[in-house]
Amino acid sequence: MAPGRAARRGQPEMSLLQANGLYAGYGGVDILRGTNLRVEADEIVVIVGPNGAGKSTAMKAVFGLVPIREGEVIYRGDVITNQPPEKMVTRGIAYVPQESNVFPSLSVLENLELGAYALKGDNHERLEKVFAIFPRLKERRHQQAGVMSGGERQMVAMGRALMVDPQLLMLDEPTAGLSPRLIDETIERIAEVNKLGIGVLMVEQNARQALAVAHRGYVLATGENRHEDTGPALLANPEVAEMFLGG
Repeated sequence: MAPGRAARRGQPEMSLLQANGLYAGYGGVDILRGTNLRVEADEIVVIVGPNGAGKSTAMKAVFGLVPIREGEVIYRGDVITNQPPEKMVTRGIAYVPQESNVFPSLSVLENLELGAYALKGDNHERLEKVFAIFPRLKERRHQQAGVMSGGERQMVAMGRALMVDPQLLMLDEPTAGLSPRLIDETIERIAEVNKLGIGVLMVEQNARQALAVAHRGYVLATGENRHEDTGPALLANPEVAEMFLGG
């Protein structure tokens, strides 16, 4: 994928999201140790690295699910450090966790409508936007989410997140447990979402596929930034390939 508009015109004065020097963790132990992240409004940004690197912790810290001890998170020019998740949603940030990301006893349609419960007005236009990206969800809108395949449930989860009309979509391991075919399909759908003008920040274990569509990527190790570059440049970096992408 060619670099996005932000990359071509140079970094704008105000990024969509900027996380500066984050120290955060669990039980008083820092998992993140000075982590920095940035997402422009038209970018797909991918966080990769070995297990235990702090990738998911970084995502959760930005979204207010893990307390930040030091550092700050800035969204569209406003400091949002340690604001609760419900505040993040009203600001236009949507987060899709890796697990427990659908209501299994509810239908696809009910899951999607719950995504917009806090918004006023008719959901029809929002639903049609979601169905345009995920046509399978329209076909199965009355099916119970719990009996769908893993890939289909991931579509439901992303669709529900899009129902809040986000400007930033955060995805934690969106292809975890999926077959190679469904991994490729999920990555393609994420690229389609980005083309709507939605910034995407995602954590991915399937680093090669994700970096292939990413405008930029971060490699984390032990909670610290090790590399930052365009997706293609990281894929071509011998050190990154050997240490973090399996050679």
